[in-house]
Amino acid sequence: MEDLWVFGYGSLIWRPGFAHVETAPALLRGSHRSLCVYSWVHRGTQARPGLVLGLDRGGACRGLAFRVEAKNRDEVIAYLREREQVTMVYREVYRDVTLDDGRRVKALSYVVERGHAQYAGALALEHQLEIVRDSHGQSGPNRDYVLNTADHLCELGIHDSGLHWLADALRTRP
Repeated sequence: MEDLWVFGYGSLIWRPGFAHVETAPALLRGSHRSLCVYSWVHRGTQARPGLVLGLDRGGACRGLAFRVEAKNRDEVIAYLREREQVTMVYREVYRDVTLDDGRRVKALSYVVERGHAQYAGALALEHQLEIVRDSHGQSGPNRDYVLNTADHLCELGIHDSGLHWLADALRTRP
């Protein structure tokens, strides 16, 4: 069995929740980070959905790749399925990512399933703000999820204009 690489683009960046032996800045081509998933569990409810990130088709996404030792592979995949696949809104796929040091690895990635009822698509930023401001789920307020993600992306030097606009609006227009 080989080591497992996992690509993080949202909350996995600031709360991976699994043992790993290496973390590296990484670029995934062919998908972009998007606040395009209605959250019915972690950051909202079915009656009052929140919004969480998904990898949607097109573009590229900078994030972090985590290397998991082969001996922990099955345990980490089980953990990620329990965390990410609660409502099966994501497809679990392996994608090529390029690490900042030039290595190319196949990384487990969670890509949004566009045909799923929770797929929100591209929403206007003001509408995203309305949803995020008032949503709360099992993992806490939607607002905290957006702010944590935006802050950690900044720390990594990753600029996501939509997410940063939303974080600024949450801070200045509570």
